[in-house]
Amino acid sequence: MMNLENPLLYGDYCTPDGKSGFFSSLFPSISFYTRMALTVRHAAALSKKDLYDSSEWVQSSLRIVNALEKAGGSICIENSEAINTIKGPCVFIANHMSTLETFVLPSIIQPRKDVTFVVKQSLAEYPFFKHVLLTREPVTVSRTKPREDLKAVLEGGEKRLRQGRSIIVFPQSTRSYKLDKNLFNSIGVKLARKAGVPVVPLALDTRVWGIGSLLKDFGKISPGLPARFKFGQPISIDGNGKAEHAAICDFIVDTLTAWGV
Repeated sequence: MMNLENPLLYGDYCTPDGKSGFFSSLFPSISFYTRMALTVRHAAALSKKDLYDSSEWVQSSLRIVNALEKAGGSICIENSEAINTIKGPCVFIANHMSTLETFVLPSIIQPRKDVTFVVKQSLAEYPFFKHVLLTREPVTVSRTKPREDLKAVLEGGEKRLRQGRSIIVFPQSTRSYKLDKNLFNSIGVKLARKAGVPVVPLALDTRVWGIGSLLKDFGKISPGLPARFKFGQPISIDGNGKAEHAAICDFIVDTLTAWGV
């Protein structure tokens, strides 16, 4: 596959006019998932040959961005320059709406900071996709055993942070179009506090990739809903982290409210 230039590196970004294809925008879901499947298949083939490195991961992510834009969707990124103000690794703490963020965030963050995810174990078992994900050495959790998950995140996350790799955490127990502060756990703040690194809040709206009724990870693509990502300023953890956790929740809720979500 041809390498794509990364337009997401130059500060804020919004999809320019004229990116969508005529036929692709008529059948957005078919267009998007076809391109996504080809991207994942290509990435899996490289992974099996031990040829899938960080630059290839970024390219795969850019192809997903391109697939969404071809299908008539748009992506807007705000304040990504906040990432550049941190010298070492950090913990990104975000709300979780769809599968899209796990595909798009590598093209935004990885060129700036080596990064991986905390993901549910089932994602690491998907055909094709598992080969790609395992090359990124994610921290996997069950989402059904809170005590074991906390241990996995604190131990596995701290190990990666000590190695200089940042971590993306979605503290919600499941994907949701709203943020319930009571269900937004503090595991990301606890990890950052333990490792002595800052956190970066991240608010996102990725409803463009819907939640499916039969297969939750593969819902309808709705180009009329723009995908939005907004990074907050880095926060250092002081004391028990409760005030910082509250500030992260407030940032995400206020941003979603401003977007009209």
